[in-house]
Amino acid sequence: MDEANESAVALTVNGRAVSVTAGADTPLLAVLRQDLHLKGSRIGCSEGYCGACTVLLDGNPVQSCAMPLEAAAGRAVTTIEGVASTAAGEAVRQAFIAEQAAQCGYCTNGIIMTVTGLMSRQPATSRADIIAVLDERNLCRCGSHARVLRALDRAMATLAGGRA
Repeated sequence: MDEANESAVALTVNGRAVSVTAGADTPLLAVLRQDLHLKGSRIGCSEGYCGACTVLLDGNPVQSCAMPLEAAAGRAVTTIEGVASTAAGEAVRQAFIAEQAAQCGYCTNGIIMTVTGLMSRQPATSRADIIAVLDERNLCRCGSHARVLRALDRAMATLAGGRA
């Protein structure tokens, strides 16, 4: 990359203020993985379709491979490494563990981030809402769907105050 086109970009990642020097159009995913050494956001399609790279930007799920770094300037980014800092993130994470909701695990982090974003914004979300958002944003090819849905039911019950 041409160093003349690079600049320092400040953002908050997992609650920590950071500054990275990169080109404004550098994908956020590249900065997270290469500069900040946060490897939980996966490289998938690199076009924003598969959801493996999903992070939360100001609490909303985005595909970080298609998000230019400059679009994250001054904003809060949460990765899978920091997801347990929220009640929804911890509930989803614990439910995935309890239900053994990963098979190959490649899509799991993106699914957790997508659902955490939804449950944080809409704590009383429904299974139909979750299925719709996952259908739109995340691909899983290994067949763990039934366990994922059980985990999400468990997380919803936990967030609603029930025991799953």
